[in-house]
Amino acid sequence: MLVLAIDTATPAVTAGVVAVDAERATVLAERVTLDARAHGELLTPHVLDAARDAGIGLRDLGAIACGVGPGPYTGLRAGMVSAAALSHSLGIPAYPVCTLDAIAAGAEEGEPFLVLTDARRREVYWATYDAEGTRTGGPHVGRRDDITELHTDPAPRVLDHEQPTPLGIVGAARAAILAGDQPAPLTPLYLRRPDAAEPGARKRVTTP
Repeated sequence: MLVLAIDTATPAVTAGVVAVDAERATVLAERVTLDARAHGELLTPHVLDAARDAGIGLRDLGAIACGVGPGPYTGLRAGMVSAAALSHSLGIPAYPVCTLDAIAAGAEEGEPFLVLTDARRREVYWATYDAEGTRTGGPHVGRRDDITELHTDPAPRVLDHEQPTPLGIVGAARAAILAGDQPAPLTPLYLRRPDAAEPGARKRVTTP
């Protein structure tokens, strides 16, 4: 099956085409650009370029795997809206993937580890994983120094990555995709309120 991978939860604009079967997953093409302000502008061209480089049309896709964060509101919205639109127009399922799980999917097994990504405001998004790569806690957001797991003895491995790969995005959803499971809704993992706030009531203007 050919799966389109999308993630815009990090500063990267990520799209790729991955072939998956019961034995392996193979990246056929990918486009990744590090630009936190260009998710909306670059994602669709990246999707089309990846499909072209893979030698396929969008109608050849069998599923979509989309990162749903944690991440900032604006970036997440671009990827998830695109995934939902493609899912509807092509008549194929779109599987939500925690972006931290997508990074963990590419980690070597053998010991527990942490995955961190930049959350801005001097904070990180983070989650814990067991030796087999299964998430055991999180995702959370907080200051790096406040993450108690970083100070355990012995300390776990820390995967401090900026973005997942298309292979990791699809890998995190691979079992569900191959089983033909009904995907969960594309629900964003924001973890904190947006910076923007609704204006308060206008103050009464009085004259002396």
